[in-house]
Amino acid sequence: MNLQEQIGALETGVDQLIQIAQAPKAATAPETVQETDAERAAPAAAAIANHSVEADAAAQQEDTHNAAARGEEVAREGEKASAAEVATEISADITAAAPAEEPTLLVGRPAQNEITMTIGGKTVSLGALQIGQLIEELANARASMAPEPPGGIPAGWRFASTKNPMMAVQKQSNGDRLLVMRHTGHGWVPFTFSPDMVIQMYMMLTQR
Repeated sequence: MNLQEQIGALETGVDQLIQIAQAPKAATAPETVQETDAERAAPAAAAIANHSVEADAAAQQEDTHNAAARGEEVAREGEKASAAEVATEISADITAAAPAEEPTLLVGRPAQNEITMTIGGKTVSLGALQIGQLIEELANARASMAPEPPGGIPAGWRFASTKNPMMAVQKQSNGDRLLVMRHTGHGWVPFTFSPDMVIQMYMMLTQR
């Protein structure tokens, strides 16, 4: 019997009690008849009421159980969401900690008087004057870096020589000679020679 049927039965029992209470008294022992009917109807009404209370308690208990189950489900879903967020954060940390690929230098020559340099997707175009400045800066920095250039001419070395370059000579206070020669690629290149080295160079240039 569902809750609606229980309520209907309870209302029927109450109606019977009302009818018994309002019925006209009989000539012979009416009170005894009414008491007997009431006594008969009272246990039925009490049973219906008790059954209804038990049904309500069972329904409330079921609702409580369902609410608890739903709460546990929500908690599990929250744990899953938290775990997913933690996994996402860990993945992001691993991605951030991964070593980035080092940029590569690419050199191009689209025109006779132009050089392009590309580093990390950024391209810069250099003209003759800018290239000369870059060569000077690189040469000055390379002079103080280690290891030094090789002592001998490396095999397969590619170079551009300047024939009969312009030269300038200056005598130093300690007797050394400063010789500056103009190279078409490197620009003005300075060299300092001690007196002994000047003699050796003269002998090397004049020997046959």
